[in-house]
This record gives sequence, C-alpha cells and structure tokens, in this order.
Amino acid sequence: MNDVMVVSIIRQGLTTVLKVAGPMLGVGMIIGLLVSVFQATTQIQEQTLSFIPKILAIFFTLILCGPWMLRVLVDFTTELFSYLIQVSRW
Repeated sequence: MNDVMVVSIIRQGLTTVLKVAGPMLGVGMIIGLLVSVFQATTQIQEQTLSFIPKILAIFFTLILCGPWMLRVLVDFTTELFSYLIQVSRW
C-alpha cells in the first residue's frame, strides 16, 4: 500500500460522505430559507416554527433517499474490503 492508494481511499471516503449527507443538508437548507423568509414576512419569531419543518423535511428525505444512501455506503464498504484483501496479499 503506497501513499497514492491511501490518498485515493481518503478521497473516496470524503466523496461518499458528501454524497450521502448532501440530500439531507440541501433539503434542510432550503426549508430553513423558506421558513426564515416566512418569518420575516409575517414577523413571527417563534423558535419552534423554524425547527419542526426542518426536522420533518430531513426525516422524509431520509425515508425517500434511504435505500440509495445505503447502497452508496455498501458499495464504498465493499471497495474498502477489496483494498484490504489487496493489502493483505502483499
């Protein structure tokens, strides 16, 4: 195992984390923006008004994208185990 392989594994890990967390973070950011515009328009400054819609949106995004996220994580784990087999042969 050389340094190029280690950097490649780390890069793949970070890319996988961004792919898996991206949909939930994006939905949370969009819902947060919409709720803050609504709060600014109506001058309602209730803290739970911004928290509950984001939690519900992230929860439903997790339900909808869960199988895809699991598949991405399983594929990455399979690649890690294949790297482990390659390293153990050396």
